[in-house]
This record gives sequence, C-alpha cells and structure tokens, in this order.
Amino acid sequence: MCGIVGYIGNKPAYDILINGLKKLEYRGYDSSGIMIYKEKKIVKKTKGKVADLENLFTNSNEKKGNIGIGHTRWATHGPPNKTNSHPHTSNSGEITLVHNGIFENYDSIKKVLIKKGYIFHSETDSEVLVNLIEDIIKTKKVKLGKAVYYALKQVVGAYAIVVFDSKNPKEIVGARLGSPLAIGVGDAEYYFGSDATPFLEFTKSCIYLNDNEMFIVNLEKGLTVREIEKDSIIDPFVQELKQNIEEVEKGRYEHFMLKEIFEQPQSITDTFRGRLISASHPISISSLKKYYEVFKNANRIIFISCGTSWHSSLLAEYYFEELLRIPVEVEYASEFRYRNPVINKGDIVIPISQSGETADTLAAIKMAKEKGAFLYGICNVVGSSIARETHTGIYTHAGSEIGVASTKAFSCQISLLLLMALSLGNKFGTINQKRYLRILKELENLPKTIEKVLKSNDIIESISEKYLDSQNFLYLGRGYHFPIALEGALKLKEISYIHAEGYPAAEMKHGPIALIDKNMPVVVIATKKGNYHKVVSNIMEIKARGGKIIAVVSEGDQEIEKLSDQIIEIPNCDELIAPILANIPLQLLSYHIANKKGCNVDQPRNLAKSVTVE
Repeated sequence: MCGIVGYIGNKPAYDILINGLKKLEYRGYDSSGIMIYKEKKIVKKTKGKVADLENLFTNSNEKKGNIGIGHTRWATHGPPNKTNSHPHTSNSGEITLVHNGIFENYDSIKKVLIKKGYIFHSETDSEVLVNLIEDIIKTKKVKLGKAVYYALKQVVGAYAIVVFDSKNPKEIVGARLGSPLAIGVGDAEYYFGSDATPFLEFTKSCIYLNDNEMFIVNLEKGLTVREIEKDSIIDPFVQELKQNIEEVEKGRYEHFMLKEIFEQPQSITDTFRGRLISASHPISISSLKKYYEVFKNANRIIFISCGTSWHSSLLAEYYFEELLRIPVEVEYASEFRYRNPVINKGDIVIPISQSGETADTLAAIKMAKEKGAFLYGICNVVGSSIARETHTGIYTHAGSEIGVASTKAFSCQISLLLLMALSLGNKFGTINQKRYLRILKELENLPKTIEKVLKSNDIIESISEKYLDSQNFLYLGRGYHFPIALEGALKLKEISYIHAEGYPAAEMKHGPIALIDKNMPVVVIATKKGNYHKVVSNIMEIKARGGKIIAVVSEGDQEIEKLSDQIIEIPNCDELIAPILANIPLQLLSYHIANKKGCNVDQPRNLAKSVTVE
C-alpha cells in the first residue's frame, strides 16, 4: 500500500529518493517524507503529494548526503498528517524507520514501552516498532541488525521495513513479511524499493526478498541476507530485470491510465508471445503441458482474487466451464480465507493478482496449500510473492501498470484466461475443432482488433461530456458481458467518484429498475452474439422509463441504435472475444468522465495500487 525507497552508496541520495518516490506514488499518496544523512541526519515529511515534500527542500545543503530512506504513505493507523507520515524516528533520534504494512499487536508493545518511559507522538504502529528496536539495542547491547531481528520476532502482522541508525551511518537494515521489498544491486551501492521502479535507470540487477527474510547492507562489508525464522545466512537470487524506464514514464499521454489503455494491443501481444504462435500452431503454455494430468483429473477449479482480478476470475468461470466442462467456483479471497471452505486434494486453486502481493489472496493461497489443493498462480509481476507461493503458474506480461485503476492488466488477464481455456479444452476434446480454430484466429488478431476499438476514443470522449453531472450509473450485461458490466462500473466508481453498479441485465427487473428515470444513465453491453434479443428487450424497458442509454454494440447494429441515446461500436467477433473488446470503451468512458470532472485519474482518493494489508 505504501511506497518505500532507499539508497546507500556514493551518489547524492536526494534525487534518487525524490524521483523514486514519484515513481512509487501510485502505491500511496496521503503523505511522504525522506531522511538523508551526511554527518548529521535531515528528516523532512509532510501531508500531501511528493511534490509538496520536494518544496520543503529549499536549502541545497539539506540535500547533501549519500545515504537515505523515503516513504510515500497510504494511511492505515492514524489520519494523513505530518506527524503520522514516515520516516519515524525513535525517542533518542538515532533510529529512523520506514514501514509498509500493519502490526496487529502494536498496542500491547506500546503499553510496555510507555511504562519504560518512551513517548509517542503519532498514532501509527510504525512508531512503536522504531522505539522497540531502540529499546532492544539499549537493553540487549546489540547492533541494529540483531535488534531488528529480535524486534521482528515479537511483532505480529505484515511488514516491509528499512531502518537506519545514525550511530552506524554506513549501514542500512531491512526485512519483509507479506509486503514486497526489492534490492537493486549496483557497483558498491544499493537501492531499495517496494518494487524495482525507483532504481530501473541505475541497475537491472535485483533481489526480491522472500517472506521472513532480512538484509544488512554495509558499505564496507557488502550485502548479507538472513532467514529470520532460522536465523541463518542465505544466498539470495539476483535476477536481471527486463523492464525499461520508459515503461514507468507517461510519455506523450496526459495520464498513466490513458497510456496504459492505449498500450493494451502491445501488452496482449507480449502476453501471447511464445504461447500463441499462430492459428495454425498449437497453443504452447509450458506450465499447462507440465501439469496437464493435474488439470485433466481436477475435481473442480476455484479462482480466488480481489477487485478487478475478481472480475477476471468471474469471466474465467464462463470460459472454463464452457470449454473444459469442469465445475468452477469464484471466490473473493478476503471471504474465502475466513469461512472455512471445503478444499480437497484434486481441487485446483487459481489465484489471480496484478501485483502478486495482494494480502488477502496470499493468505488464501497459504490456507489452500495447507489443505492439499494444487496452486496455479496468475500475476503480472515477475518474482512476486504469488509466483513464489504457488506450485506453478503463468505471467501475464502486461508490463508496468502505474495507474491505480487497472486497465491493461485486466485485459491481459482475461485474454490469457481464454487462451488457457482454449488450450485445455482442445486437449480434453471438449471444444468443437472448427470453433476452436475460429476463436484462435480471432485471438491471434486481437491486438489489431483492439487498435480498431481505440479509434473510437474521440467519440467516447464526446459522449462523456453529456454525463459529467450524473450522480449514478447502471451497467448491464448478460452472460459473458456480466463481468464486464461489473468491471465498467468499478472503473467509474474508482476514478470519477460517481456511484455505479453492475448487474446481470435480466436482474434489472428484480430491483434496479426502480432507480431508472430521466437522470439515470444506463450502460448496456449488447453485442450481436449471445442473448441479443433479450438485451434488446431490457433496453426497451429502460427506454420506457426515460433512462438514458449508452450501448456498446456490434459494428453495423441498427436496431439498438434506434433505441439508444449513444452507441459505441466494436468489431463483430465470437461471443468469447466480445467481452475483451467491450471492456475497452468502458475504460475510456470512465477515464474521460473523470478527467473532465477534474479528478486525479491516476491517483484516486483513498485507493492504492497494491493492497498489501487486510
């Protein structure tokens, strides 16, 4: 949820920290702060954006120093303000800490420290940890690394931390459990981040810490990584990053979200690369080949996910049940882990997450693994926790997604899920060969087809102007389009703050129709394939009650055009492909409404990109 950066080496730390925080601001933007050390420690922090923090450094002398840590916050304990923002400093002023996560037992530890005379200024759990570390240094007479080790053995919860002791300014210590933390390895210098984006321009050598691991970086002794539970030194895996700095820059686009919407043809191309060679070649997914018998003998498939990834899972249920004829269930990860679900050997659990770090999904994975399920992970971030916790899986290769509202990651998820279902269905013999080849051909052409859809951007922008004052929206879809209606409504809520609900079109008469009047815009996904005439009937019912109709239709549709206030056309295609295409106009509609309303499209209020706490 929060963003952590750090640097220790020979370069000036200030620019690295500030620019790193700007790249991580999508993870949290309630407040921010940095600590820089050169002979003495400078700590500055403020409520607001990183730009507000940058304005505090008017004196160039304050920017000097080759060691520093920084943080951009998404508030959990305590409201966004200067006092609650990070870095937090211990009572002596010697220990400084930045933290992403939540400590569940902070209150009991805080009471013990108060009895010892410690004074607390913030409402955060993080300030408790930094003082606990200081107390251990004093009472056990140990150095920072050992103190962090002892402290983490006492706390319960999730964390990624980076800690600095001004008494030993050649060293930085960090650790993770449940929240991501990456180390960039340079030439006698080290970078730290909640992900790799802050140091992409400086080094491509990266270590992703695993859960229950901590590091000590010393400018004289180098890097040491330890396993916390066993208190043993481990040899970390250093991987070469394939990301480019251009991926995390906006380029010619006004917002990351718009850039990422227009990147979808390339992202899907990258996701299909090596897996879908052409319509005349078999689909090649190595993990499905290796574990073919597991899927063939599966009793059922359970998808677990949150937010937009839950909508991907819901669409996957339609795909997998139709093409594989295997029972499928879709679960919110947050509910799944708490309701004592029935999981048996022979069940396949498929977690889906853009970041691969979603806290509820990770907890559900661990529970399912303990009950004997086979775990097949789908995520976008190489080296993420889900990739490490599952038995096998597949990456979407959507590329970096900076906008908080997911766009290209969602499109890559649903495209890949269809490709997987096609591959398995073809091998199972549960899909007609003629239809299999037709869908495969349409998937091969999907990036070019999406480019055609994106050409409607100007039309969609003009439509958006008519609905800037709307307070509520209804999104309707049948069959494969129902999950897209849910996703379209979520996008509008997330970035424009307009209340919106997605419903199966047939359910409109069971409640939502009571809301329809001349002030209610209704977005209806009504492509030619699949329940077309039933959706036409729903549109007539809306029209009879004065509702405003925005219809996403197949190219050349004249029947719905006569009934609708506005239409957005997508190319004619198979009903399994149609939801992938129909999703694009809904992304653009949400974007343009939010942008014209003056909302912060990339960083909507109260939201963070990666939900690493419950």
